[in-house]
Amino acid sequence: MPLPTILVADDDRSIRTVLSQALGRAGYQVRTTASAATLWQWIEEGEGNLVITDVMMPDENGLDLVPRIRKARPDLRILVMSAQSTLVTAVKATQRGAFEYLPKPFDLTELLSVVDRAVSTPQQMLAGAASQSAPSSAEEPMPLTGRSAAMQDIYRMIARLTTSDLTVMITGESGTGKELVAKALHDYGQRRTGPFVAVNVAAIPREQIEAELFGQERSANGLAGTRSSGRFEQAAGGTLFLDEVGDMSPEAQTRVLRVLQEGEFTTAGGRQPIRSNVRIIASTHRDLHQAIRDGSFREDLFYRLNVVPIRIPPLRERTEDIPLLARHFLSQCNEEGQAPRSLTDDAIMRLQAWRWPGNVRELENLMRRISVLYPHDVISGAVIEAELSEASRQRPLSVVAHDEEEEPFSVVVERHLRKYFTAAEENGVPPTALHERVIAEIERPLIRLTLDATRGNQIRAAAMLGVNRNTLRKRIKDLEIPVTKGSSGREAV
Repeated sequence: MPLPTILVADDDRSIRTVLSQALGRAGYQVRTTASAATLWQWIEEGEGNLVITDVMMPDENGLDLVPRIRKARPDLRILVMSAQSTLVTAVKATQRGAFEYLPKPFDLTELLSVVDRAVSTPQQMLAGAASQSAPSSAEEPMPLTGRSAAMQDIYRMIARLTTSDLTVMITGESGTGKELVAKALHDYGQRRTGPFVAVNVAAIPREQIEAELFGQERSANGLAGTRSSGRFEQAAGGTLFLDEVGDMSPEAQTRVLRVLQEGEFTTAGGRQPIRSNVRIIASTHRDLHQAIRDGSFREDLFYRLNVVPIRIPPLRERTEDIPLLARHFLSQCNEEGQAPRSLTDDAIMRLQAWRWPGNVRELENLMRRISVLYPHDVISGAVIEAELSEASRQRPLSVVAHDEEEEPFSVVVERHLRKYFTAAEENGVPPTALHERVIAEIERPLIRLTLDATRGNQIRAAAMLGVNRNTLRKRIKDLEIPVTKGSSGREAV
């Protein structure tokens, strides 16, 4: 049996060389070209068992080639690669019939795995892959921004879901962009011509749940009158986004579960059942597994909603996206009438060193504030440092609990101190030097984390802490806190 032949089209010689060698070692025959025209000639001649093509070719866009290949050779699998690495590219590749989309730079092991899967997938499993064309517009917006590996996984997940009505559960901290992902799933999905209705179910008062979600019958003077429609009816034919389902009241959980199970609902005060015709996308910042253990969230509802889980990482886990996001927000401000702004390398570095407790929303707010308040065309690192220091001073001390909700720092300290006193009473040993011991326990991690944030710069650390530099040096020595050393072996300053 002849070995499968892989046709590779990419105008980058180094990419062609790497793929040719790797695929050859994996046991495939390989033909490479820098021209879309040559690739098309091979396809017309019946060559190849799999195509790997770049998007940006010198003579034709690789995405435009995909439907032609699918029409001429329906049995031929196509892998699309692109350095553009955007959601739009991933969706277009999938909806035009590509077997898989891989962003550049790609992981060679992953690519070989995809190739193996492509050549071994039965043909009937590919039927209808290109049955739906991508939304068309002259200038398509960028609904999501980021080129990190985590964002690429999200792009590909959204692309795969464009031909499905499966229920999706989006998880992530506040400010990560859960509604943006939900909107992208709608805008590129089968129901994009229908409405997108978003509702924060946690904000609905218990007595208004039925009317808000399912509508309410009305009467005037005892006679039948008009009625109000609920969110399920308003979203008919489209998508209903149930935001923050983890905070949903027990009554709302019960009603939503009933709709998902039975596929129909009745209005408040009504008797005639109405068929539900919506795609459900839910989101939460909570750990629903813990909520189920606590008894605050129904396990049966969780499994109805969590058909396809999508996790959005916090911004601190994808710091490589921060420069792109920051420039994107500044560009938006410019489009809205503000003067154009740019960021220095030092400014970018300081942005990437911040923890971003408010995630992407916090970064957007910072860029908008700077765009309005600062007259400089070029935003320096000093400006970023000043703004972040101010934000740090204004933010109340808090900690993140297991369910990702923030508790006031004082509450956490008091809780632990109560445990300490209780243990001391039980052991019959009264605590001694309590003030100094508690201060040391709090101060040690505070100074250590501040030094980490400033990369060992004690001047900046002292400013962030609001103490004299000599005081900081003394506390570092007294508390025996390791000091970061610079490349020269001296203390970083």
